[in-house]
Amino acid sequence: MVATPDWVKKAVFYQIFPDRFAVGQQQAIAVAQQPKLEPWDTPPTVEGYKGGNLWGVIEHLDYLQDLGITALYLTPIFQSACNHRYHTHDYYQVDPLLGGNEALETLLTAAHSREMKVVLDGVFNHASRGFYFFNDILENGPHSPWLDWFYIEDWPLSAYDGSLPANYRGWVDLRALPQFNHDNPDVREYLMRVGEYWIAQGIDGWRLDVPDCVKAEGFWAEFRRRVKAINPEAYIVGEIWCDASPWLGGDQFDGVMNYRFTEPTVAFTIGDRLQKEHLRGEEYRPYPALNAEAYGEKISQLLQRHPWEIQLTQLNLLNSHDTARLLTLANGDRPSVNLALLLMFTFPGAPCVYYGDEVGLAGGADPDCRRVFPAKTDWDLDCWEFYRQLIALRHRYQCLQLGDYKILVTAGMGYVFQRQYGDEAIIVAVNSGDNIMEILLSSETINLDKIDVSESIFAANGETAIDRNNAGLLLTMAPQSGAAFAII
Repeated sequence: MVATPDWVKKAVFYQIFPDRFAVGQQQAIAVAQQPKLEPWDTPPTVEGYKGGNLWGVIEHLDYLQDLGITALYLTPIFQSACNHRYHTHDYYQVDPLLGGNEALETLLTAAHSREMKVVLDGVFNHASRGFYFFNDILENGPHSPWLDWFYIEDWPLSAYDGSLPANYRGWVDLRALPQFNHDNPDVREYLMRVGEYWIAQGIDGWRLDVPDCVKAEGFWAEFRRRVKAINPEAYIVGEIWCDASPWLGGDQFDGVMNYRFTEPTVAFTIGDRLQKEHLRGEEYRPYPALNAEAYGEKISQLLQRHPWEIQLTQLNLLNSHDTARLLTLANGDRPSVNLALLLMFTFPGAPCVYYGDEVGLAGGADPDCRRVFPAKTDWDLDCWEFYRQLIALRHRYQCLQLGDYKILVTAGMGYVFQRQYGDEAIIVAVNSGDNIMEILLSSETINLDKIDVSESIFAANGETAIDRNNAGLLLTMAPQSGAAFAII
């Protein structure tokens, strides 16, 4: 039997890129040691630091709690020589720029006091040139005791000069990211202990970076067993861009970053408005545009792909630190973004908000999608309120957290589905088209005697007119609008 963490099914996540979120008043390191940072309000660069830290996250917990956030996902925080910290130097030390281990301990205490979970990013496929064991190889060559921790192919190693062969294996051929040899029992044990250590320190789960690149047999099954032995409710979520079925049988991950939900949802709500110049790589393709029938087919296929317990703990998102922000992909078209949000917050699995999206932060491909969190004077308050209401809706109804998902109507650009848990049910209707649309819910589709037709409990981009007639329930929807109705 598949078992997944119950708290995730009811959670609303907030993803934070720590260098860009907030600078806390309590400095991460002594003033005399403060490095030169990029000005906070200038566009982000690939190499530069803005100076955001965990103290800043702590100081924003009240804001996040008021928004309705119940779980944080932090991109890597361990010591590193890059602003995104996917180049790990030391897996046991929080980066001094972020406040060190003291700041993480304080964050965990403060978050847990608010019943808020904290999930960290685990980069266990590769390390960095500055990782102690690899650096020893650079210093001592074939005399290093750590040679078989990595894939050394020839001598001399060239860690920085691109005109020479690297002579070691790096993730996607990047010299900055030497790949671990996971078949080495010492490497395997080291990484397992890192995973166990931070769970024992109080984190609530791991988001695993590129876990599909770890080919050692049984690695992630062992990781799950050992992490869950310490905390059975720990959340293990993988970054898998392809079909995640091999990892979602219940013996490895509780879920993945659900880009397979993101793609059709963006294709349905944004459609031909999509600004493809902001897309990078072939692993994320939110196109071509979809009508409701095609969208429904993709959603049905997705929901049939994995066990239901896994579906309820998928991490659903519309953008992340690896993609352009949805508002920019939509060319600033807020109504289409709102519809995508309505579909995400009413879909099985845990919705995840990328920091700043809730206040209208835009951004193209990396590094532009990693802009700093804006000052309150620059917030889109209508956007912020829309998020607040959607998150409150998600928390208010158990059927949106645990209920089954049934597609009722797919017609043109009109898409209607129902979430039901016990006697509680909600119908969600979306018109993603550019014209007014009438959608009929017949008695063959729903039990009309049980639906409250007086008004919607949530409306996106305009109210939906409701008329009961002999044929059933007629919804008249404005262009690019959505609504949710409670069934009593």
